[in-house]
Amino acid sequence: MAITARLLAPLLMAAALAGCDQSSTTATRPAPAVAPATPAVASATPAVATLTRVEDASQVCMVTNQFMGTAQIPIEVQGKTYFGCCEMCKARLANEAETRTANDPVTGEPVDKATAVIGKEPSGKLHYFASADNLARFRAPGP
Repeated sequence: MAITARLLAPLLMAAALAGCDQSSTTATRPAPAVAPATPAVASATPAVATLTRVEDASQVCMVTNQFMGTAQIPIEVQGKTYFGCCEMCKARLANEAETRTANDPVTGEPVDKATAVIGKEPSGKLHYFASADNLARFRAPGP
């Protein structure tokens, strides 16, 4: 039986997240929702329409790009603070510059996660924006 790309994407995401050492997290911390990666779309989908702004960046893992709901491990790099959920994420944020940036889904331009406006889908998946205006534009329904 052939495995379709639709079935394979969640399996690959789960395998990628499996490397994250959850032993350093507390028992009360909710497990991140695992959702297949989807490209940003110009018009709002139901998940994008309900995108909410994350007011406290310390509650996100900037490696797995998931909202965790409780304070995460702060990592200082070049005078900026990033957050990770475990020791593996802490090491990656400290040593891998690409984990500290994301592309703004509106402009496609790189944005530093430490200074980004962060939007959260109901599933917990995060989007990083250069400005609050870009977050609003992303949430706005298309023509």
